[in-house]
Amino acid sequence: MTIPLPDDIEWRTSVGLTPYADALAEMEARAAAVGAGEARELLWMLEHPPVYTAGTSAEPGDLIDARFPVIPTGRGGKYTYHGPGQRIGYVVLDLTKRGRDVRRYVHALESWVIAALGELGVEAFAVDGRVGIWTLDPNAPGGREAKIGAIGVRVRRWVTLHGFSVNVAPDLAHFGGIVPCGLPEYGVTSLQSLGIPADLATFDAALALTADAFLETVSCP
Repeated sequence: MTIPLPDDIEWRTSVGLTPYADALAEMEARAAAVGAGEARELLWMLEHPPVYTAGTSAEPGDLIDARFPVIPTGRGGKYTYHGPGQRIGYVVLDLTKRGRDVRRYVHALESWVIAALGELGVEAFAVDGRVGIWTLDPNAPGGREAKIGAIGVRVRRWVTLHGFSVNVAPDLAHFGGIVPCGLPEYGVTSLQSLGIPADLATFDAALALTADAFLETVSCP
């Protein structure tokens, strides 16, 4: 898939499962290089083996069953799960040349994921005061809201790290070891659970179609 991006931004798709610790080290090294003007910005799509990650506001009581490795991480947020069938997007952008507005960046990231899901026929949305990307799940009791994507970011010296995750077709039972994002009253869902016949490549194509709008929004002075 050819992604029409500016020459100073790399789109990378990793095949197979990338260990979380390896990805974290590579992402942090790339962020340092971007901040020093020695590397291009990066939009990196990948998958992880099953892992729970703990954000900077993780509560010990939200870890119910440490059935997978638990790794503290510097991103914002609480506990989340990553695993096969979930698209992870790590976004390394230099906000120094994009207005230094973290709130706008987070909003643009949410809007990008929502737009990509919309390309696949999923009406997704953000909720004030509730982190993540949500949709109505007809399989949930009463057709309640369920979380289909997570947002977790860190900004170091005005360079962004981490990004988003979207449940394409993961094993949703794996979320049972944690209280996802500290919200016990809400469940999680996926494209597969919603009956959307999409794989990672299909979702990547939707992300590619909407990437220009994301970059325009985040770069607005």
